[in-house]
Amino acid sequence: MKLETSRLILKGINENHTEDILKIRSNPEVNKFVKRVSPKTNYDALQFILTIKERVQNNQTVYWGISLKDRLNLIGTICLWNFSEDRKTAEVGYELLPEYHRQGIMSEALNAVLDFGFNDLHLQEIVAITNKINENSKGLLVKHNFVLLEGKKDEGFPDNIIFSLKRPAGNG
Repeated sequence: MKLETSRLILKGINENHTEDILKIRSNPEVNKFVKRVSPKTNYDALQFILTIKERVQNNQTVYWGISLKDRLNLIGTICLWNFSEDRKTAEVGYELLPEYHRQGIMSEALNAVLDFGFNDLHLQEIVAITNKINENSKGLLVKHNFVLLEGKKDEGFPDNIIFSLKRPAGNG
């Protein structure tokens, strides 16, 4: 499931991306606001890739590696996952290597994924969960018209806040 923007290619990940996934998911800056066990070795990254490939095959997630058009290596990832039972709501997740922050890259990728989610998957709502002090992520979501769901909690993660974006009117 490949998506293209003016600068980016969003593509499925595979075993060839092991080193890129290790670099992204083990980066301390990327992980600053994320509670997860980061991969320590290529083997760990490969296990993650195989898990993602299985979840994609089972329609549990739609997952893209982000690369610049003129390069093969991945600089980040973005996904739609955590689908509601009726498949009308999904959560968006994303990460980007710090050297690519503040260049509009994730904004461009998010635009493509929101378009895909609403127009191809016919989602009614896309939610995003981020840490309350992750200013870059909050700014990205607000820029894309996500609304903070005041008082809604991410169970077990008290430092997180939840945003929502409803399907635009007329996109029915």
